[in-house]
Order: sequence, then C-alpha cells, then structure tokens
Amino acid sequence: MSAEKWKALCKMRIIIVRRICQAFFLVLLLWFAVVTSVGTEWWQLRGWPVNWLLQLDPLVALGTVLTTHTLYAGLLWAVGTLVLTILLGRFFCGWFCPFGTMHQFVGWLGKRGRGVKDRIEINQLRRAESIKYYILAFLLAMAVGNAIANLIRSSFRGPSPAEIVAMGLLAVLVLLAAGRACRTRLRAGGLVVVLVAAWVVAGLFLSADRTPLTSLQTGLLDPIPLVYRSVNLALLPIVDAAAERLSPMPRLYEWGFFVGAIFLAAIFLNLLIPRFYCRYICPLGALFGLCGRFAIWRIGKKTAECSQCLLCEADCEGACRPSGQIRIGECVLCMNCVDSCRHDLVAYRPHRSAAGEVTPVDVSRRGMLLSIASSLAVMPLMRLGGKVSSNWHAKVIRPPGALGEKAFLARCLKCGQCMRICPTNVIQPAGLQAGAEGLWTPILNNRIGTSGCQFNCVACGQICPTGAIRTLSLDEKTGQGEFVKIGPVRMGTAYVDRGRCLPWAMDRPCIVCQENCSVSPKAIFVRKTYQTVRGGELTVASAGPATIYLADAKLSADVYATGDYYLFLAGGRRRITANTAETITLEPTRTWQPPAAGTRVEIQVRLQRPHVDLTRCIGCGICEHECPVSGKRAIRVTAENESRSRDRSLLR
Repeated sequence: MSAEKWKALCKMRIIIVRRICQAFFLVLLLWFAVVTSVGTEWWQLRGWPVNWLLQLDPLVALGTVLTTHTLYAGLLWAVGTLVLTILLGRFFCGWFCPFGTMHQFVGWLGKRGRGVKDRIEINQLRRAESIKYYILAFLLAMAVGNAIANLIRSSFRGPSPAEIVAMGLLAVLVLLAAGRACRTRLRAGGLVVVLVAAWVVAGLFLSADRTPLTSLQTGLLDPIPLVYRSVNLALLPIVDAAAERLSPMPRLYEWGFFVGAIFLAAIFLNLLIPRFYCRYICPLGALFGLCGRFAIWRIGKKTAECSQCLLCEADCEGACRPSGQIRIGECVLCMNCVDSCRHDLVAYRPHRSAAGEVTPVDVSRRGMLLSIASSLAVMPLMRLGGKVSSNWHAKVIRPPGALGEKAFLARCLKCGQCMRICPTNVIQPAGLQAGAEGLWTPILNNRIGTSGCQFNCVACGQICPTGAIRTLSLDEKTGQGEFVKIGPVRMGTAYVDRGRCLPWAMDRPCIVCQENCSVSPKAIFVRKTYQTVRGGELTVASAGPATIYLADAKLSADVYATGDYYLFLAGGRRRITANTAETITLEPTRTWQPPAAGTRVEIQVRLQRPHVDLTRCIGCGICEHECPVSGKRAIRVTAENESRSRDRSLLR
C-alpha cells in the first residue's frame, strides 16, 4: 500500500472512530434515560451510572463549587474532563457531547446538496459567536453572587479551602475570558480588581440579608443538563405514550411543551447555521474554548503554504478557519478538515499551526463587564418578590429530602432526573410560582400521575447528582428506627376546603381521602354527623317488620341503599338497605316496633366529615390525588409545616 493511500485510510479511520464515539455516547444518554425507571424489568434500575454524563460536565462541577464551596465526589470526573481538554483540545464537544452530536447530524442534513461555496459561506466566522462567552460570565457571576462580600463579613473565621479554590477558579476564568482587555498583565490585574470590587459592593448593598445571594442557573443553558431535561420531560414521554412500555401510564409534564419547543428550536436552527447552539449560546463550549487554548495536541497546518482551495472550511464544525490562522479555542476536533485536505497539509499533532493561531477570545472588556454587572443586578431583582423568603408560594412543594430553598436553588441543575425516576409522576418542573430562578426546578403536583408521593419511596434523593435532594433512608423518611423522635419527613400539610368537600358542602357521603391516607395512624380522621336529606321528611302509610310504605312519596329506586342512609323516627335510627319509589327496606333488628300510619319519619344521611391532624400529616398528596372532586380538589396540600424549613412550621 502506498504512503498516500495509507494516509487517506488513516484519515478515514479517525472520522469513523469519531462517529462511532459520538453514536455511542448518544445511545448511552438515551439508555440512561430509559433505565432511570422504577420497575422490575431487566432494563429498569440495575445500578447503571445514569448521572455519569452530568458528572463529566465541568460547568456542572464549577457551578456547584461556586455556589456551595464544595466539590462532590461524583463531580471529580469533571476534573478529568478539564485535564484531557488541556491535553487534547475540545474533544468533549466533538466526540462525547450527545447534544453536539444531534446538532452535527442536523447540520449535516442542512448542508446536503449544497455546493462547496455555499458550505464555506454558512461556516464563516461571525462576531456573534462571542455571545457564549458573555453567557458563561453571566451564569458564573450569578453562581458567585455576593459570596465575596460574605467572605469579607465572616473574615474572622477565615475562608475555607473550598472557598479559596472557588474564588481562584473564578479569577482564572476572568483572566482567560477578558480577551483583548487581558493582553497585558496590568490590564488583566486591573480588570480582576474592578470585578472583585463590584462583587463586594453588590454583595454589601444589594443583598437583603447576610446569607450568600447565589443561584445555580447554569443548567438552563448547559447542554448536558439541557439534553437530559429535554429527553426526560419531552422526548421519552412522547415515545412512551406510543409504546406503553416504559411506565404503566403515559407520563405527563406540565411544562413539557416549552422544554420540548426549546430543544427543537435549538436542533432545527442547525439547518440555517451548522452547530448554531454550540457556536453562539453554549456556555460549556465557551468554557472548553477557554481551556482549549492551552491544548498540547491541536489541529493545525504543517506548512504555511496552501493552495487556498478552502475545502477544509466547507465542513468545519467550529468555524475556526483551519485554512489560515486557526481559532484554536473554537476547534471542536471534528477532524473534517484533516479528512478534506487533499494535500495533507492539515494535521492533529502536538505543534502549533504553521500558519499561525488566533488565541485571544474575541470579547470586549465592556461586554464582559456588562455581562457580570447584569448578573449582579439580576440576582437581587429575582428575589425582590420574596419567593425564597416571606412571600414563598404555598404550592411550591419540594420532593422529600429537598434542602432549604436557598440551598436548594444553589444546587439544583434542573436536569429532570428526579422527575424521570419518580414512579408516580408526581414530581413536575416548576413554572414561575417558584420565582424566576426556580424555573423548571422540581415540585410536587398531586393532580398529575398515578398517585401522590409514595410513603416508602426515596428514589428522587438517590438520583440527584448534586445533592439538592439529599439521600434519605426509608427509616428517616418514614420516621422509624432511630428517627422515631424526629418523626417522618414532611413535605407540607393537607387542608380540607369545606366549601368544596362533599360531606361538608353538599351533604354527600365520601371518605376517599381518609381511606387513602398513607400514614399510620392516619393523619385524616372523620367526625360523624347525621343530616336530614332534602325532601326527606315523609309520612308512613303502613309498616311491616322491615318495610315502610310511604304516603305520597316518589323516591328514586335504590338511591338510599348505599349504607350511608338511615330512617330516623322516635325509636332511633335504622339503616336503609333498599328503597323503591314508595317503600323503604330497613336493616333487620329484633327490637323493632313498626310505626303507626301517619307517623312522620326522616331520611338522614350519615356524613363522615374529614379533619386533618397536623401532627401526623406529611403532605404526601395522595389524598389530593384521589379526591373525587375532579376540578379544584376539596383537599389540597400546601408547603406549610414542611420539615426543611422552620420558618414554615405551623406547630412551634
């Protein structure tokens, strides 16, 4: 085999290997979503590392480090991703990221049939590609919030090692992202000083309290949580509704339309510009772009001479201009330029491009400062409504084991894993009732799904990748064993709406909520009362041992034969077992004196009116789900008295 054929075969092989790798990780994502299901089938809950792709995401790790000052053990995988990025370049974007694989495939469909000139044109570099760096700065600044000011306030105790690492990482990212402003050390140092001062001032004067004003919002645009959320809440439910295999009933998600619409919009924009999301929006791509500038192995030209055929730019996935001075931070290692070059001038090797490289990120100092300043303003504005303090929404019922609201928002990725694994489908993505920063975080909606939160289920805490929902044992959740004194975990409290409850408002017998109460002893108890039914005052025509014949009565047949209706007369009450239009049959008894003709009797209904014991109710919502009042339920759960917050306690 000639050297030229061998080189061509090697090029082809690297492209094939990359495509196999992309397909593998895409299938792996879909498989993880499928096996995140409670059940006994071989493809359900068998110890698969379903959060592994999230744990590989450095933006997930960096965001949680900045908000919690802690790097969780599972997120150490992200450190390996960063190290490999510094060694190999942006391999994650071009080889591992399942969202990027979807973009690349749809972009390839959009370019089919187009000539080389057209493909080069749509792959041209645009200044708007710097937007993703501003988005990254905005999201990370929200994660930092007023943490620096709080460190200064608490300086007497000294910052923890994790806090020092978090601030150091942020300073490094600022230096990397400042672009032209950081071409000299003096300007770089001045910029860092200005940013730190801005954070301190914002933290001291814009924060309403002394707690860290931070929020983890990276999951909104981070591609890995985004694709997890989209698959969990939109794609799989559609497939499941048709296949009826993944769950016993179709999965419903209240915000599924909007989650799916955003996903589809991001995908189909690739028909206009290949990898549109990756180039303009993706904050993870921006983070990799900053780190990829220092890659040891990189794409580049072997010699500066070139025929300028531009074939290498026709299928470039990163718009990094491999034909000239390559923008190495934008290269996603798609290897298309290596495969396309007919003269073998482009290669992947541990050397800089012979034609030169453009390494500074094309962002302005003004834009970077504006992004960070906007973030510092947005955080206090989002909390002006008091959704995480005194004006909290009573219907924001978090899953069992959820941390306090501020700590919860500092960790939740909005990935939808807890919603996917919930066997009853009761965990739903929140709307704006949790505030703007609580969008798509998990809350309980007891009207959707097959039931409320099951008493013996702790699945959501077992799968949460960042500990926003902490792991609970069954003993802790149910208040057994060593947790007897503490009692079970409470998510809220049920309240009876007496204006809608059948026994209270309509004199209709119903004990559905009491029968379905999951705790023992039951948190819902009933008090009996007897009420005369409308039109139930009747006159006896004659009476036998068990049958009463009525005068001028026109009853509906067997309407009073349910066991809840009684005939009341001077001798007491007797249960009605059957009735016709003119007769009533009573339960047999030995001590019975038939009433004389002309005696007035009353048909009474026994009502078992529900009451809630606040000391026992855990807010599981099963009663609300099973309530037969199909519109606005007659018994509803709110977040009052939840275990995670003393401020919401009803019992002092």
